[in-house]
Amino acid sequence: MQLLNKAVVTEHLNMQAAIDVIEALLHQQAAHPSWTKSPERLVINTFTDSDSHRSGSHLSMPATMYDGKNEYTVVKLVTICPDNPSRDLPTTTAIITVSNNDNGAILAMMDGIYITQVRTAALSGIATKYMAKPDCQSVAVVGCGGMAYEQLHAVLTVRPEIKTVYLWNRHTEGAQQFKTRFTRDYAQWNVDIKVCEVLDDAICNADIINVATRATDGLFNVDQIKSEVHINAVGAYQPSMKEISNDVIANSKMVIVDDLVGSHHEAGDLIQAHESEDCTWVWNDLSGDLQALVTASLEEGSTNEEGKTKDDKAITLFKSVGAASFDAVVSLHVAKQAQEQNLGSLVDW
Repeated sequence: MQLLNKAVVTEHLNMQAAIDVIEALLHQQAAHPSWTKSPERLVINTFTDSDSHRSGSHLSMPATMYDGKNEYTVVKLVTICPDNPSRDLPTTTAIITVSNNDNGAILAMMDGIYITQVRTAALSGIATKYMAKPDCQSVAVVGCGGMAYEQLHAVLTVRPEIKTVYLWNRHTEGAQQFKTRFTRDYAQWNVDIKVCEVLDDAICNADIINVATRATDGLFNVDQIKSEVHINAVGAYQPSMKEISNDVIANSKMVIVDDLVGSHHEAGDLIQAHESEDCTWVWNDLSGDLQALVTASLEEGSTNEEGKTKDDKAITLFKSVGAASFDAVVSLHVAKQAQEQNLGSLVDW
């Protein structure tokens, strides 16, 4: 078994590779639906909000995956600790195992923090590639936590023509730290990074908006953003959370999710929009999922489930809640590299 710590995983997993293997998986799932089995993840809430703790969650995410030759099981165990930034620790901790289903041998055990960040970001990158207009010049980062860092990297990977990045965080110090770190680690992106103290200043001129927060109310309204903006929303992963307002959702030409089943149970933005008497958007207005988008089952200007067109609207929205299959394909890619190149530490098991 190859034991891979975060440093090894980070060194041998790049964003373009993650985007490529996930896109390949989406095509494979369309062609061979039975090759990947990914039950809805188990979520257990931890603690309750109090003076000493904020509520978090534990997630168990198994998947089996056949690659045309061999079948594997990949399991990710995740703990989300919202208080960790104050301890100088990552909000999300995770560990992943990859096993060969032929004999049950564990091929690799690896840190899952970076894989979680990269696969989440890669989904936003893929959505941006297919949904955002091709001449984007600017992107806004709303919420400068751990997920946002790689999410920006993914968007720049698929839209390298972007010249300006606007940062907004509830605490400006976090945005300043984000700028320093991103400039240091990703110097290849020749972008002008501006820290904004006011949210409206960050989003009003952005062609793409990345949102990754634990907000419980919509952060901005449709009249604050450009009419052809593309939005990647990866926060609000519980029904009680919401970062995209109802009027933004209702005024979106396309609303795409990464996982159809999971979004109905976890995408707080969409769940609350559907349930609101004051919002016209309902689940039947959902344009589809990322698989349909990538495999050309959806086209811009297509009709929704009720046959209503949305050509009069230009905002596009991608909502991600995550699914074990995406973690699995990225982890399997890393595990295969580890075996071929003898990465990490070899441990008898």
